[in-house]
Formats: sequence, structure tokens, C-alpha cells
Amino acid sequence: MKVFITGASSGIGEALAVYYAGQGATLGLVARRAEFLQGLNERLGGGHACYPLDVTDAPALHDAAGNFMRRFGAPDIVIANAGVSAGTLTECEEDLAIFRRVMDINVFGMAATFAPFIPAMKGAGGRRRLVGIASVAGIRGLPGAEAYSASKAAAIAYLESLRLEMRPCRIKVVTIAPGYIETPMTAVNPYRMPFLLPVDQAAARFAAAIERGVSYTVIPWPMGIVAKCLRLLPNWLYDRLFANAPRKPRGLLK
Repeated sequence: MKVFITGASSGIGEALAVYYAGQGATLGLVARRAEFLQGLNERLGGGHACYPLDVTDAPALHDAAGNFMRRFGAPDIVIANAGVSAGTLTECEEDLAIFRRVMDINVFGMAATFAPFIPAMKGAGGRRRLVGIASVAGIRGLPGAEAYSASKAAAIAYLESLRLEMRPCRIKVVTIAPGYIETPMTAVNPYRMPFLLPVDQAAARFAAAIERGVSYTVIPWPMGIVAKCLRLLPNWLYDRLFANAPRKPRGLLK
């Protein structure tokens, strides 16, 4: 099995790399921090391909994808996991640059990750998966998280469109919307996080969903029930319940 993972140097991406390496997979590991990637590769026994790059750099991703496929062939699974979160307020002009960065990484970076692999995966046939890591924050907008909520809502809609496009060539597109997972991204949250899930357990559940080829899932499942209920709330009630909800600290890209 060959698996290509972005955002692999920490959090969910690192946990997925550890999981798939334990299954004997050959990995392509992408992150901005070269030293973290190399350290992860060594911990996983070496032999995996490391690509230190920013997922907003489409030419660099194209080159990395080409190198990976020349060495190992078309991947079985491509996981667009790279993502950042930050508290943002539209009224604060200095937050606009952060807003753009969040959207570029969380949405454009996902498309740029998949793009160079799709032709080869179409030609290779077999059980292929394109996996996008979204968030329950994309189901309803959260106060103080305009950029993050917008980016994850866009990711969910993008992945749905891509799923329809890939259906004729039998490439499964899997959308995973995590709730609260124990990662550096959630470590800065100054509020209680219901159903908080250890990252290694989350990775195993993600991998099971990927193997099944589910079109969309929320993990952990209790958060999925909460998300569905929130989606059904009328705006006036949702606004009243969440107007004073705790905010993520502004300006922290994690």
C-alpha cells in the first residue's frame, strides 16, 4: 500500500503516518518543517519519502507527486490533511492576511494536493482513495472563527463536488469531519472540548472509514449527532445559543 499524507509532521497527519507505517505502507510525507519530517521518517524505520514544502505551493506539490510516483507508482490513498486554525474577526483589518492564509492552506492546498495524482490514479485502477480532512466547524459558522469555519465549509462542498466527478472512474472521495482531537491545534483552545479524542484513536478510526470508502463521516460519532442537531436548529435559536460561545485566541495559526 502507498499513502501520501500532507501535514504529516504533527497532530492528525503524524498519527496517520504512524498508523499506516504500522500496516506496512510506503509513505509520502509532506510538511513545512523538514527536521520534523526527517525525525518522523527515522522513527518509522526510514524508507519513506519526505517532501518539505508548503501546500499552497502547487508547483512544489506537483514535483513531489511526480517524484513519489516515479519511485513507488500511483498511490492507493492521498490524504489532504494539512490545515491551520486561527481566531479571526473580520472587523479587524490586521486579521485579513490571516484569513487569506487559512483559506489558502485549508482549501486551495487540498485541491493542489489531489490535482497531480488524479490522472495517474485514474489510469492505475483498483481501490483508490482521495481523502480530505475537514471539520465539524464547517457545518455551522462559529463565532470568532470566520476564517476557519468558512474554510472547512468550503472544503466539505469542494470534496462533495470532487466525489461526483470521480464517481465514473471509481475513485472514492472520503470526507472526514473531525470533532475535537488531541493535537497541537486544539491545545490552545481555552474552553472545554466535548468528546475529545486521543489522536492515535482518531487515526485508527479515520483509517477504518477510509478503508470502507465512506463518502462523509464525523469522528468521533457523538459529535456527528451534535453536528446534525445544530444543523437543524433555526437561525434564531442557534444565534441565541452560540452568541456568547468561547472563542479561539486571535492570530494563532496552528
